[in-house]
Amino acid sequence: MRAVPVVRAIVAIAVVATSLFVALTMSPRLGLDLRGGTQIVLEGKSTDTVQVNAEATDRALSVLRNRIDALGVTDPTVTRSGENRIIIELPGVQDPREAAEVVGRTAQLTFHPVVSTDPAPVAAEGEEAEGEEATQEKLEEGQQRLVDEDGQPLVVGPSVMTGEGVGDAAGVTDPTRGGGWFVTIDFKAAGGDAWRQLTADAACALPGDPQRRIAIVLDDEVISSPQVDPSITCDVGMTGNSTEITGQFSAEQAQDLAVLIKGGALPIPVEVIEQRTVGPTLGADAIDASIKAAVIGLILTGLFITLVYRVVGFLATLALACYALISYAFLVFLGATLTLPGLAGFVLAIGMAIDANVLVFERAREEFGAVPKEKRQGRGALPGALKTGFDKAWTAIIDTNVTTLLAAALLFFLATGPVRGFGVTLSIGVIASMVSALIVARVLTEWAVRRTLLRKRPGISGLAGNGRLRRWLETSGPDLMRRGGLWMAISCAIVVLSVTGILVRGLNLGVEFTGGRLLTFSTSQAVTADQAREAVSGAGFPRAVVQTSSPTGGAAETISVRTEELTNEEALEIEQALERVGGDVSKETDELIGPSLGDELRTKAILALGAAILAQMLYLAVRFRWTFGISAALTMFHDVLAVVGIFAWLGKPIDGVFLAAALTVVGLSVNDTVVVFDRVREMRRARPRENFAKVMNSAILQTVPRTINTGLGSIFILAALTLLGGDSLTDFALALLIGLVIATLSSVFTASPLAIVLERFWPDRPAAPDDDTPQKGPRPVTHASVDPYAHISTGRD
Repeated sequence: MRAVPVVRAIVAIAVVATSLFVALTMSPRLGLDLRGGTQIVLEGKSTDTVQVNAEATDRALSVLRNRIDALGVTDPTVTRSGENRIIIELPGVQDPREAAEVVGRTAQLTFHPVVSTDPAPVAAEGEEAEGEEATQEKLEEGQQRLVDEDGQPLVVGPSVMTGEGVGDAAGVTDPTRGGGWFVTIDFKAAGGDAWRQLTADAACALPGDPQRRIAIVLDDEVISSPQVDPSITCDVGMTGNSTEITGQFSAEQAQDLAVLIKGGALPIPVEVIEQRTVGPTLGADAIDASIKAAVIGLILTGLFITLVYRVVGFLATLALACYALISYAFLVFLGATLTLPGLAGFVLAIGMAIDANVLVFERAREEFGAVPKEKRQGRGALPGALKTGFDKAWTAIIDTNVTTLLAAALLFFLATGPVRGFGVTLSIGVIASMVSALIVARVLTEWAVRRTLLRKRPGISGLAGNGRLRRWLETSGPDLMRRGGLWMAISCAIVVLSVTGILVRGLNLGVEFTGGRLLTFSTSQAVTADQAREAVSGAGFPRAVVQTSSPTGGAAETISVRTEELTNEEALEIEQALERVGGDVSKETDELIGPSLGDELRTKAILALGAAILAQMLYLAVRFRWTFGISAALTMFHDVLAVVGIFAWLGKPIDGVFLAAALTVVGLSVNDTVVVFDRVREMRRARPRENFAKVMNSAILQTVPRTINTGLGSIFILAALTLLGGDSLTDFALALLIGLVIATLSSVFTASPLAIVLERFWPDRPAAPDDDTPQKGPRPVTHASVDPYAHISTGRD
């Protein structure tokens, strides 16, 4: 038997040592919302000639990667999402126009002969001007009227070749030729042949004739229309597979032109359906706030646990610090992206990690309290109670963590963007918390309770004595379930109040769910909401929703502008309008969501919530009983609806980050409910014929200390996030704080009365221990050796 603790100790040391090594040698991968930059999501569109599929999207991705690499952005990422979407992340790029100039050009690159520079026909005086379609009809087949790079009219012929024939392009300079910048183009074999024929035909025109020019067109826009050099002869064309475009180029102009040419042709047309830009200071502030919240929350939680559980509580705090190390190392090792919601999930999991330790210590206290007083200083009393505590808390720990993992998995598979990062971080946190509690904390506490000092003085261990609250609950605990009807009526009133808030106040859905654009700016001068609205309206956007806040309490202001879809140029106009009233303006966030994506995200949010409740209901139905599963599911729905209703009354935004909070509330709700139901299941095996309501009430009273201690540990973390998290984390932490309080109360006052009602109509009569046949007559007195919790309900010490 001694081999098991030794192996467990070796595993604990190996896990902590490996985590420390990974944390010191590897760096985390930060999302754009933490390090600043621009994210663009493109969606491929099918046409009459091409069908969008994974292969076509991959080819488009390769073209886009070439364009982005030429930009010189540090550590850009280009990945495919599904069969028709491409996600592009450009760290450090704060101006979305800069990205859109290259990435956003999505049409095929084509090369055309120039026919003429004739302008469009001008209507005679008194005649109505002809529309664009009419002027195009006067052109020959395949010709089109464009404007060259200098803004002059240009008529081009049909496309001779596409960008697929381009092998490479670069902006270069040659000191031996005067130091001017020019663009070199290398063609592939077929592209070289097409270019040779195109230049051969153009060279037949006289110098200065527009037909001696060649137009390079991208997205129906001429990006360059150079003239063939006089040295090129008619019908011969340029030899070799390379050419040069010369002119009065600056270094930037030459590089930009090379990027566009090198980018080549996209095999499918794409559309920007999402665009996010985050300033670097916002991410830095969020990181600092989260670190402060984590440190303060960890210290407060550690002090509280040490005060309540003394020596084993202090050792659990050390294990909690190891949890933070393990989860961070796991995150870094997997290469997962740490996003803003993910960072909040990482901090939140610290509060959740203590739950397993509290469950174990409370069960150990109960076991040690059942040991006769004359044997409590024996060699095996304290270690035996702790071991039994770990063994009996195992099922509740597994059930609570599995239900949380279900919510996290649904976030990952059904959500998008930063919220998926929250799901990943929460999953890692749950796994790390189990390692911390069941391996690291167990090794430390089992070693400690075997020391002679604690064995002779069990009072300082933290496992001796049930405390005043537990003793009061044992002797004078209230019959909470006697008023089950009242609690259910209050729960129904909360539902009605929440629905009323949603109907009366409405939901302040974020742009993620409605589509549109949300811009957030900080200004150097104080600006009132009326001033900001007037400035934005004067810029031509009277329907924009403008709000202001002063997060720092000083002169700096935060202004948010929410409106329908805007171009990048229109967004710049809003920024310039605010500069006239707010002084120096810096953009903190910029989110653009297409209407189709908004509908999709809204649908996914509803599916995620519904799937989370259904999945956990089925899990609880299998692990317990179907009546318990339905009770827990209805309670989860009640808790989420209550949080949504409160946010509706407060006018708080309902966005993707709120979705992460709502699904976490589902996990918090089911955690407390599982602990109560787990105790009910255990007690019913020992008391199969006792009234179910009495069993439920006893289970609730026995789990109250655990509920209070765990809840306070999580509240410390969430309160720190709410107060220190700033605008980016406050609403998230507030939703979780409200959800934690509601979930803690609902596990007692909603889930339990519901289970009693369902069991009244569909009772389950478990057989007595070691006896599968029902017995008649009064229930025999249960001895403490059979029912280790009899002393709690009878008041025996």
